[in-house]
Amino acid sequence: MRKLTQVSLWLTQWSERWMPSALSTALVLTLVIFLGGIFLGKSSLIECIRHWGDGFWLLLEFGMQMCLMLVSGYLLASSPIIRRFLNFLTDLFKTPSGAIAGLAVISMSLSWLNWGLGIVGGAVLARLFANKFTQLDLRLIVTVAYLGLGCTWHAGLSASAPLLIATPGHFLENEIGIINVGETIFHPFNLILTLVVLGSLTTFVWYLAQWTPLTQSQMLSQRTQLKTTQIHATANNEKNYQGSLAGFFDKSYCLNGLIGIMGLIWLIITWIDGSLTITINSINFLLLFLGITLHKNPQSVAQGAKEAITFVHGIVLQFPLYAGMFGIIKGTGLSDVLGNGFVSIASPRTLPILVYWYSGFINYFVPSGGSKWVIEAPYLVSAAQTLEVPIHKVILAYAWGDMATNLLHPFWALPLITATGLEFREILGYGIVIFSFYFCLVSMAFWFFF
Repeated sequence: MRKLTQVSLWLTQWSERWMPSALSTALVLTLVIFLGGIFLGKSSLIECIRHWGDGFWLLLEFGMQMCLMLVSGYLLASSPIIRRFLNFLTDLFKTPSGAIAGLAVISMSLSWLNWGLGIVGGAVLARLFANKFTQLDLRLIVTVAYLGLGCTWHAGLSASAPLLIATPGHFLENEIGIINVGETIFHPFNLILTLVVLGSLTTFVWYLAQWTPLTQSQMLSQRTQLKTTQIHATANNEKNYQGSLAGFFDKSYCLNGLIGIMGLIWLIITWIDGSLTITINSINFLLLFLGITLHKNPQSVAQGAKEAITFVHGIVLQFPLYAGMFGIIKGTGLSDVLGNGFVSIASPRTLPILVYWYSGFINYFVPSGGSKWVIEAPYLVSAAQTLEVPIHKVILAYAWGDMATNLLHPFWALPLITATGLEFREILGYGIVIFSFYFCLVSMAFWFFF
């Protein structure tokens, strides 16, 4: 454990000194792709600029879908009934080790349902568990609350890549067609691996909780730290205008309740008549109207959405940049060059595990499953087609690799560390320990069973 702590501190110091921000990384990658298009794709600078500009707005629809997925997940998690439900779940656990195991199950389950729900629900749960179980290391609690974003979200119902290729009109439809979620999210391998990961990591963190007891002074320090941090509450910012028509509409449940229920009825109708398919749009529709239904009034819905918007700026700003990179990769033939590179070192048996490792490595520099897929998809699909590997295998390998290194990256941990007053470097030690176990487990699954 001491050696792992030293490694984690070294990695933290390295990251703080050398890793640029997510936006700077996107800009640097744009320049790298330009150079690749010129020297590997054998295109001129003007041709690369043309391909870059032509592809720049390709992901407008996908970007909006990802924004809605985060906002709808946030609305659901911030609704009063879900907060009460999370409180109820916290009260079910009586011992510290049982609590940390329960937190692992809840975190990974919430993120499997929706990554936005996992982010916000994880932040709420981290504070609830930390306040109740003061014997537990706050750093371990926050790391475990972050497990869903690192271990299950891209295998679940809001998985960016699998849902995108199941949605008609996606950017690779001409090359691979529509691949339904039965071949990806609901593939037996994916479901079984998710259950194995959930059970194994739950057991692993249960042992971690027993190995890391706190002293009385450390427990007191944690309680003091939690008292100085606050989580946003949607009710705090509600306006007060009694006895007016505006007050009736803004603070009454009738409007959002009626509209929310109608949205859910539409889903039921289309499911009954067989026209409902699982796509990004249908998942977003369900989460959005479920969130609207569970909030107590339109003002609460609006406040929840306002808070959620603060987390989507990265999607809005970076997705066009990655779409531009896709334009260069596709337009200059760079996708074929990179695809042939994979073919030269891979075989039909080894391609999935190589994609898993490669996707995890790239995710550390581009921590966004949707935009990163746009960069990698052209040449990964090309390699799969050349080696005659089913596309769904490459998609699943990409998805599992994409989320693995989230445990080592602060990009999606911001709500969690903000809610608990920690810095990411304080949870990185536990993140490395859990990542090492998780990465080996999933690698064995792809090598022996896929």
